[in-house]
Amino acid sequence: MLTAHAVAGRYRLDRLLGRGGSADVYEALDLRLRRPVAVKVFRPEDARRAGARCGEEARLLARMQHPGLVTLYDTGHDEGRPYLVMQLVRGTTLRRRVARTVLTHAEVCRMGTVLASALAHVHAHGVVHRDVKPSNILLDRTDVPHLTDFGISRCFDGSATSVPEGPGTLIGTASYMAPEQAMGRNAGPEADVYSLGLVLLEALKGEAEYGGAPLEAALGHLERPPVLPPGLPAELAALLTAMTARAPEARPDAAACARVLADLRRAGRPSPAAPGCASRGGRAGRPVSEGPSGPVGARTSGRSPGAGRSGRPAGARAVAATLVTLGLTLTGSLGGAPAGEAAAPRPGTADGARTIAPAPLAPRADDPRPTR
Repeated sequence: MLTAHAVAGRYRLDRLLGRGGSADVYEALDLRLRRPVAVKVFRPEDARRAGARCGEEARLLARMQHPGLVTLYDTGHDEGRPYLVMQLVRGTTLRRRVARTVLTHAEVCRMGTVLASALAHVHAHGVVHRDVKPSNILLDRTDVPHLTDFGISRCFDGSATSVPEGPGTLIGTASYMAPEQAMGRNAGPEADVYSLGLVLLEALKGEAEYGGAPLEAALGHLERPPVLPPGLPAELAALLTAMTARAPEARPDAAACARVLADLRRAGRPSPAAPGCASRGGRAGRPVSEGPSGPVGARTSGRSPGAGRSGRPAGARAVAATLVTLGLTLTGSLGGAPAGEAAAPRPGTADGARTIAPAPLAPRADDPRPTR
């Protein structure tokens, strides 16, 4: 731990906010400008790879400026350790906020508008985030969300060089990755829209839709669509249904999501959903929803057609077998335990990607990374 150390002789590290697989995040003071900042210090175990990841994250962040994103201030090396200096967001994470209480429809529309707008900005700059989830969303003291952690983000427009990844690696956090990510395919902007849809659903329901061990969670996206909570306004239900469509081409883009959520927010009281929506405890009776791209499909209960005795569709079982046969590995965002209940949440993920072999797979928590 480097508290009281002055990184590059300028950034005094005052408090550890959290630790992860490849880096630590500190609350710090910029001694030159006399302002509080957050400093993400990569550990020197693999200096070459850490430097590459830090440089890639810095280049991506430097391309973007948006109220819904954490701002990058500086980057460099200190005694062989690469570091990033970023905006310090004082408040909490959405993960911690949802653990206390679910959000109202109005709060979800307000928060979703900012996040969808931020993603539209990210995508317009040729970047896909690939790890949108509650612990990567910081809420300031007025509940304004800020998307953070571009540690595994990549350019999809060919304008920058990415840090190489191992062949057959699934990138993302299992509970929030899009079906195409779970299949080991390249993730485009549509994958971020899918993940945001799951985040908004979790904010409404208070629990992740796809839980369990990483491989189990990844396969869940291929087995069934998410279940919407009962009493959801019809327009919001239709949007969330479209955002979490299995086919990437059926999802609206982030800019369209932002417009719809902004309209719902201004409307104040969208019409309630038709009867029949089921909570997680009762999956039956879900009607077909109309999304921005037209009918998305019915949400049904119980076993899907073609499911075996385990209740898992034959297609998903085949996918599981294929993952094991091809030796695909799952890159989840798994890290260390929180360093106490810090008042200021993390400005960037402290940990890097971890690889988990799909078989055998010991039960592990989906998202144990520290919240700052």
